Amino acid sequence: MCRRRASVGHHACLLQFEVLAMVVIIFGVWMSTRHDACRKSLTIPMLSIGAVIFLIFIVTNNGSGHSVTGLRYKEYQLQDYSSWFLKELNNSRNWKRLRVCLVKTEDCNNLSKKYKTLKHYKLAKLTPIEAGCCRPPSECGYPAVNASYYDLTFHPVSPNNDCKRYKNSRAVKCYDCDSCKAGVAQYMKTEWRVVAIFNVVLFAVLSIIYFVGCCARRNAARNQSKG
Repeated sequence: MCRRRASVGHHACLLQFEVLAMVVIIFGVWMSTRHDACRKSLTIPMLSIGAVIFLIFIVTNNGSGHSVTGLRYKEYQLQDYSSWFLKELNNSRNWKRLRVCLVKTEDCNNLSKKYKTLKHYKLAKLTPIEAGCCRPPSECGYPAVNASYYDLTFHPVSPNNDCKRYKNSRAVKCYDCDSCKAGVAQYMKTEWRVVAIFNVVLFAVLSIIYFVGCCARRNAARNQSKG
């Protein structure tokens, strides 16, 4: 049921994003049909914004979290994301740079400070990066000693290679896991969509200001010609 609800919400979000892109593009095409120079001048910027939103929609189309029984946060799987994400995140040079940044943030090592008890940890809403990079996937079956340490003496119950990649070391954790790459992909996907929506709103505001100014200048010129 949880997965079904998450899937419905995910598809609804994608539909809204696609509609937003189409509305911007259609509005840009409509602008190009106007004889008004003020409106025509907004055609190319409007079409460009629409194209960028549509491109972001295509790149971030796939991928959503998987609910885990007993946990409030979701886990992410790399194969759920678009081929562009797979190519970029599986590139060893790209991932090496990202990995260094992840280790430097100390987010994983600070989890035990944020969540003093296992109960608090299991009730926490971890970010995609915390869920994917700071802990082994739940399917591994490793018992958590605290928020930053797992008992690895247990034999993993899953063939997932991430189970072998995870180490309790501060510099290792699950930074080389596919689940970590998936967490980064989810983070990037969310951030890009927020930026895209912000740009649309900002462009809409600037367009209104420009259009009002353009109309005011045209009216002033018309009044001068009458005078």
